[in-house]
Amino acid sequence: MRAVLVPVCLLLISTSWASGSDLIFNPSQMCNKKHEKQRLKLVELCKKKHDLFDFVTDGVRLAQSECQHQFRHRRWNCTSAKKSIKKVMLRDTRETGFVNAILAAGITFQVTRACTRGEHIGCSCDKVRNKKKSKKKKMSNVPENEWAWAGCGENIEYGIKRSKDFLDTRYKKKSDMKTLVKLHNYVAGRLAIKNNMHKECKCHGLSGSCALKTCIRKMPTFREVGNRLKERFDGAAKVIPGNDGKSFIPEGATIKTPSRTDLVYSEESPNFCSANATLGSFGTTGRECNETSPGEDGCGILCCNRGHRSYSQIEQKSCHCEFHFCCDVKCKTCNETVRYSICH
Repeated sequence: MRAVLVPVCLLLISTSWASGSDLIFNPSQMCNKKHEKQRLKLVELCKKKHDLFDFVTDGVRLAQSECQHQFRHRRWNCTSAKKSIKKVMLRDTRETGFVNAILAAGITFQVTRACTRGEHIGCSCDKVRNKKKSKKKKMSNVPENEWAWAGCGENIEYGIKRSKDFLDTRYKKKSDMKTLVKLHNYVAGRLAIKNNMHKECKCHGLSGSCALKTCIRKMPTFREVGNRLKERFDGAAKVIPGNDGKSFIPEGATIKTPSRTDLVYSEESPNFCSANATLGSFGTTGRECNETSPGEDGCGILCCNRGHRSYSQIEQKSCHCEFHFCCDVKCKTCNETVRYSICH
């Protein structure tokens, strides 16, 4: 079993990246506020599920790393600096929507993976499909070259449940616009995993004949999850409060109602071109850009048309590497001229 860390500190990590509340920067308060009804479920988790906090924390770190990869070429690069992320998460922009979605996905992913590995977090592997198929197709009667569900699949439902426990619980009785948007994007993040589970099979039979294949359900890689959510970010829908006060609708009459897998937002994003402490923007001055790219990493877009400076630098790199039996790789050191461009 992995070493158990102090649960309140781990819960802080999981929530500090996803909320603008001052509470998240004071971990000692999270599990101690027993008088707050909306935290009762978290209090129970603090008492009974200490091992789980390790994997919740892993999920947050995974989400943060993936967010920074997906936004590495954008003006706002998903920095984890408190002065930025805290301000960004106070708003309902597209960036906030993506962060909430990837966070829910990260926790779901790591808790599910821990469950599959047999960690002691109060779960079992996914045998649901095996039970459903057992009456229709006994493994001993499976015709040649067919397959059957068998073994332990990844229990995505458990991962989703625990992700909800840590993220959704305190919002259950709220119906304000900010909460509706947040909860919707949490769902979209989890579905980016659940809706893209795939079948993984193994062959059985003499001499590799594959007379029988047994299959389990596996999650996609987290990079695939990040790529899908980034696509959803690019096509995110702006929404406004519905007439009933408990839902939202698309801002434009011609825009289709967003599905559960779409990301939504209610506020336009700042351009993040200049430093602005109120908005959590560090600006793009000093960022490295690509002179030849027409995209987000290009000097025109990334530098906000302020211009850039370029310089060349000689760097030493390994080259002319050869394999020597057995078992060594020897390389020479070569000088290489590297060109850099930096935003004004």
